[in-house]
Amino acid sequence: MKIATFNVNGVNGRLPLLIEWLEEAKPDVVCLQELKAPQDKFPRKAIEDAGYGAVWNGQKSWNGVAILSRGVNPVQTRRELPGDDEDLHARYIEAAVQGVLIACLYAPNGNPSPGPKFDYKLAWYKRFLVHIQALLDTEAPVVLAGDYNIMPTDLDVYKPERWRDDALFRPEVREIFQQIIDQGWTDAIRTLHPDERIYTFWDYFRNAWGRDAGLRLDHLLLSPSIAPRLQRAEVDRHVRGREHASDHAPTWIEIAD
Repeated sequence: MKIATFNVNGVNGRLPLLIEWLEEAKPDVVCLQELKAPQDKFPRKAIEDAGYGAVWNGQKSWNGVAILSRGVNPVQTRRELPGDDEDLHARYIEAAVQGVLIACLYAPNGNPSPGPKFDYKLAWYKRFLVHIQALLDTEAPVVLAGDYNIMPTDLDVYKPERWRDDALFRPEVREIFQQIIDQGWTDAIRTLHPDERIYTFWDYFRNAWGRDAGLRLDHLLLSPSIAPRLQRAEVDRHVRGREHASDHAPTWIEIAD
């Protein structure tokens, strides 16, 4: 089973790129972030024509998340992160696919920090920690896939010294990521590539792609009941180099059936 996460940075504007990648990579499950499309503008027919069922939580501007599954329809189990009824950001969705619970997240960026946006990020993650502990307590096979907007360690950023005060790398958010790991979740990429500098995002500015000045923001975390089945974890870097590409590259894992 191949499970991917891809911050597509506009699902309609980059639909040809997404379809091309789906056809070549053939993931069984895909978590998409930054749809930048309201609910009724999600390209359902094009996704279905590519062989995928979908559930999604759409929203204008920078948000929106979706779960695609090849050959079957994902069974939606949740479409919001619990804990704050006033938070209307489309940043979270869950669905069951072939016996695995898939959680797709698009965590807040948090910049500028300190400030209200950073406070919101910390509050969002506080709710996230509570919810994923409840998922762990079920002992079900769960994959948490998405854009976490956190670089967990110095190995996950091209020049750590330049990012110390950024909301993606501040000690508070790296501590949150460590709390997630301490709950019992397995960071798939880092487990199979413990010492390798791997990036999933390259900014559009300052020739970041050409200089390989990247960040690892996109993560797939596995619950204890599915982590032993992990076989591969990779990034499709070449997709970032295509014309009109997202600033993120698809990141994926393979787990044994």
